[in-house]
Amino acid sequence: MNLKKKQALLLIDHGSTRDDANNLLPKLARMVKEMSDFEIVCYAHMELAEPTIQQGFDACIAAGADEVIVHPYFLGPGRHSISDIPRMVAQAATRHDGVSYHITEPLGLDPKIVHLILERVQQSLA
Repeated sequence: MNLKKKQALLLIDHGSTRDDANNLLPKLARMVKEMSDFEIVCYAHMELAEPTIQQGFDACIAAGADEVIVHPYFLGPGRHSISDIPRMVAQAATRHDGVSYHITEPLGLDPKIVHLILERVQQSLA
């Protein structure tokens, strides 16, 4: 009997009224899938656009996941990543008995982000 859970990664950003902003998240999800061992990588917007968190969570389950790892694609531990997203994910999970989930920390402080900022600065000066 295989007791290992099939994991999915659900990336969540804020969502925007601008399509060009919303279109970044599916591209990020594809990149994460290509660069990781996750077979299932889905995405959702917290508000203002679809897929919603419920739709993203449901997509993970429809793809065969029985455990969903949620990553708030936010810089800091603000209200959305600490309170709103956990509440919304908990609500989405209620439709799926036996499915577990956990939520990562947001991106936060990391030297890799500093390097990326400095790279963007150099690009703007070029």
